[in-house]
Amino acid sequence: MSAIVEVENLTKRFSEDVLAVDDISFSVEEGEIFGFLGPNGAGKSTTINMLTTLLKPTGGKALVAGLDIDKQQDEVRHVIGLVPQDLTVDDELSGRENMYLQADLYNVPRGEAKTRIEDLLKLVNLEDAADRRVKTYSGGMRKRLELAEGLIHRPQVLFLDEPTLGLDIQTRTAIWEYIRDLKKNNVITVFLTTHYLEEADGLCDRVAIIDHGKIVALDTPENLKHSVGGDVISLEVTSEKDLTEDLKRVPGVMDARKEDGQYRIKAANGEELTPVVLKAVWDQGAVVTSVNLAHPTLDQAFLEYTGRSMRDAEQTGNYDKVAASRRARRMH
Repeated sequence: MSAIVEVENLTKRFSEDVLAVDDISFSVEEGEIFGFLGPNGAGKSTTINMLTTLLKPTGGKALVAGLDIDKQQDEVRHVIGLVPQDLTVDDELSGRENMYLQADLYNVPRGEAKTRIEDLLKLVNLEDAADRRVKTYSGGMRKRLELAEGLIHRPQVLFLDEPTLGLDIQTRTAIWEYIRDLKKNNVITVFLTTHYLEEADGLCDRVAIIDHGKIVALDTPENLKHSVGGDVISLEVTSEKDLTEDLKRVPGVMDARKEDGQYRIKAANGEELTPVVLKAVWDQGAVVTSVNLAHPTLDQAFLEYTGRSMRDAEQTGNYDKVAASRRARRMH
């Protein structure tokens, strides 16, 4: 396979103290589902907005299907599809009318558009609702319509910015199936951003973990999980003493950290080591209130590469986003 998206030292600075994307480089192979995994405020949407020509980079360069995102913006827009976070469909039009409007914007001939629209409505299971006004659609139906609109001109690369954000798990699972079908039945590359670990794990061929505007890891989900290096034993303990160093000294423990009052112990064989770890805690006079053994997950990989869990990163990301917004308002 060859690279269809090539990014080199891409940077976006909104102000002197707001650096949203910090000198990132990566490539996306043709035909793969490529994921950007990170919390809110990590730089995911800013990256997509630059790659889809909605934002001008501060530095670096990027090619999409061999086209320069800065010098060939019109050409880039004709080879990509975009499904943004915010819904853009017209509530007063029917689903079918929205599709025809999108086809007209991309100069798809009417005769050809009719066939494509029917096929796409079938793909996203909106045939029966096609002639209803969109204002009668549920959130999941609207998102499926957006997905169909992004495909009307048969793009080479489809960008999906948080495609299942705010959807219930049943609808989210259905969207995942549509995306898998896209890859299976069409010659298309999918680039998606997400902060759902299970979405990145279950959908993506490769995942880039992005945090504070930097890519800190990039590999297949399986390789990222294996890079954690072992199972994780999580303990909730009642003790006045910090047991981190005691746990690190237990033979077989690869690492031990304390996070939110919970100890996370990395071990090559968690099943065998759990009783040994529990004895070490009891020997310190501490009381174990909860114990959990987990095999490597993307959340553990995220923690390994960023030093914090996705949950904590989400909280920090939201804070950073609000703080950046406040700083920007003060500057104007």
